[in-house]
Amino acid sequence: MTDAVATKTNLIGMPREKLAAFFVARGEKRFRADQLMKWLYHSGVSDLQEMTNLSRSLRDSLAVDTEFRFPAVSWSHVSEDGTRKWLINIEGGGSVETVFIPDGKRGTLCVSSQVGCTLDCSFCSTGKQGFQRNLSAAEIIAQVWIARAALAESGEDGPALTNVVFMGMGEPLLNLDAVLDAVSIMTDDLGYGLSKRRVTVSTAGVVPGIVRLAKEADVSLALSLHAPTDALRNDLVPVNRKYPIAQVLNACRDYLGNTAARKSITVEYTLIAGVNDQPEHAEALAELLADFPCKLNLIPFNPFPNSGYRRPSNNAVRAFHARMHQHGFITTIRTTRGDDISAACGQLVGAVQDRTRRSDRYIAKVAAQEAGASVRAC
Repeated sequence: MTDAVATKTNLIGMPREKLAAFFVARGEKRFRADQLMKWLYHSGVSDLQEMTNLSRSLRDSLAVDTEFRFPAVSWSHVSEDGTRKWLINIEGGGSVETVFIPDGKRGTLCVSSQVGCTLDCSFCSTGKQGFQRNLSAAEIIAQVWIARAALAESGEDGPALTNVVFMGMGEPLLNLDAVLDAVSIMTDDLGYGLSKRRVTVSTAGVVPGIVRLAKEADVSLALSLHAPTDALRNDLVPVNRKYPIAQVLNACRDYLGNTAARKSITVEYTLIAGVNDQPEHAEALAELLADFPCKLNLIPFNPFPNSGYRRPSNNAVRAFHARMHQHGFITTIRTTRGDDISAACGQLVGAVQDRTRRSDRYIAKVAAQEAGASVRAC
């Protein structure tokens, strides 16, 4: 990449207000931002010369110092159940994974917000890869662009993209500037026009991020809880040591109180055999959430190599679901989708140039475990 190209402004990922300010700074009218957004996100056009309601002089001017720069798709796979996964290359090396899940009339895109993850949840394969960097708003919104283009090109009779969830690689609230810009484009009538209720930001419980999100965006919130007590959650979700459960739930209550449009929080709970799936865990969870407005989404653990955890039996999952239902909670069991292409919850890996050296430590731990197993076998 030459210096001239590298200094060009990427117009992908700019929300309407930032794009309007960009045009005003060039001596143009604000409505130029509206025109360009319609071409980009409504029509899927990224060639300036096809944007015919922009003057020739403006198109030529923009061609000099701006561009529409998208990351490249390394590969894509389609699961037996119709789930699609893309591996997307990121500038500077590394890659992220994006997953589209068709379900009846609903089509949900699971997007990534970081290359790797700054957190180290013990049951998540992404966390074991360490962390490289945050994604830009352009790299986040490009995942929507890529998925929509691929779905249109396939010509298959399936659901359109109706929902976006920030449940891919990374902790969204630790990259909030870029996430907010991407959310703005997703929900803008001149962008992808998604209902705010159909965009969900999931967090492991980063309290300052929840507080800021409440002030700056009106989208659905999901909390990755996974344990009913601080002692257990400290092991499964280490960020709990900084933001314990009571503090996180209070922040979520405040989030709901900011607008009447928000009715409840989705609480995500990964069921891990023998760890957090027992009757006593269900009872403790019911007591914890007794006065908390939420919907509960149970997620049977999706195995990955050397995790040390097991998926619970179907009977254990159903029993946990029944107990929560008996306590009056709206409870669903997330159907595992795309596990044959490692696209299920907790399985996303990508390729991470780990700046934390967490991946090295994990590899060393696995090697030690395997060596110990070989000695015992002898």
